[in-house]
Amino acid sequence: MTIFEGADGVARDDEAEGYWIEAGVPKERIREYGLKDNFWQMGETGPCGPCSEIFYDMGLEAAETTGVDKPFGQDEARYVEIWNLVFMQFDRAAVTDPATKTTAYTLTPLPKPSIDTGMGLERVAAVLQNKISNFETDLFTPLIERAAELTGQRIGELASRRVGELAGLVGNASLRIIADHARAATFLINDGVLPSNEGRGYVLRKILRRGIRHGRLLGQEKPFLFEMVYAVRDLMQGAYPELKDSADRVR
Repeated sequence: MTIFEGADGVARDDEAEGYWIEAGVPKERIREYGLKDNFWQMGETGPCGPCSEIFYDMGLEAAETTGVDKPFGQDEARYVEIWNLVFMQFDRAAVTDPATKTTAYTLTPLPKPSIDTGMGLERVAAVLQNKISNFETDLFTPLIERAAELTGQRIGELASRRVGELAGLVGNASLRIIADHARAATFLINDGVLPSNEGRGYVLRKILRRGIRHGRLLGQEKPFLFEMVYAVRDLMQGAYPELKDSADRVR
């Protein structure tokens, strides 16, 4: 766990530390960081406050450098943030001195403080499924397998695939990008976004182009990305039943 160490007139977050210890977290696993890492603000002014994060150790096999055991805080691949709690405690306001034209900032306690909490679904899935990457979870492997089929990377039937072969597919950066971008594009188009030259339509266009480019890098010159729509539908329709009705249109 991480807590705010205190800075710029804001006290150390002893309260968060106390709650973590009460919940059973050993004190030596609670680390302190400053404004850059553990104080959240939406901009120069507005609601803000200290935050407390939950990290998970994915193990030495997930280390940035193979076999190198770096401590917490020095290896972002191994120690992954899976949850964050922002304590919306202050309103940050700017005050400009008319004489000197300098600006100072004040923190005023909010009348109704709150906790803004966010969890990484795919990261938690990786933890629960004992995987070291989001792309190895069941949220992604069916899409990666289909991307491999469509780009000619898979040989033989899925039933006969060895675990090592699947691991090789999951580790292929181009297949991961195709799977991720096909999912994003499917949902964007399902929600009414269409490719265009500006705004969210341009974002969609870039997503599609990048997916196609990585298919080309794998040797697939023919159109293939549209077929990924059905793989996304089959994987996600339990939570998003509207995909069943929109799949043909999105394709």
